[in-house]
Amino acid sequence: MNQENNDNNSIAPSADPKLAASREFAREIARLAHDRHCSEVVILELADRSPVARHFVIGTGTSEQQIRSVAHEMKDFGDDERDFPSFGLAGIQQGRWAVVDFVDVVVHLFDEEYRKFYDLELLWGDAPRVEWQQNCK
Repeated sequence: MNQENNDNNSIAPSADPKLAASREFAREIARLAHDRHCSEVVILELADRSPVARHFVIGTGTSEQQIRSVAHEMKDFGDDERDFPSFGLAGIQQGRWAVVDFVDVVVHLFDEEYRKFYDLELLWGDAPRVEWQQNCK
């Protein structure tokens, strides 16, 4: 279900360098989640729909420990390897829904039950999906 568009909402290359950088970082984060065995990884582009973030990356973890580990690795990746320092990290203690906030990109890692309950894809159903699986193993 990872596609470059959602219905008629297609993603065009952006002339806005901040949007393009955010989109590329979201793709890197999605690939990291996939490489760490998160499933159903989706990127939603919210740039024209919300003042909260330009992109949401959403994934389902396999366990509380895995969700915590992946969230910490994502935070370190943004802080240390890319120019996307994290603003906050939440939900780590419980490990059922972790949020890593990079301001322009917000990552939501859920366990399966919480993912179904909160259903962010339905809530942001008009947001286009960004393709991220190119060059993915």
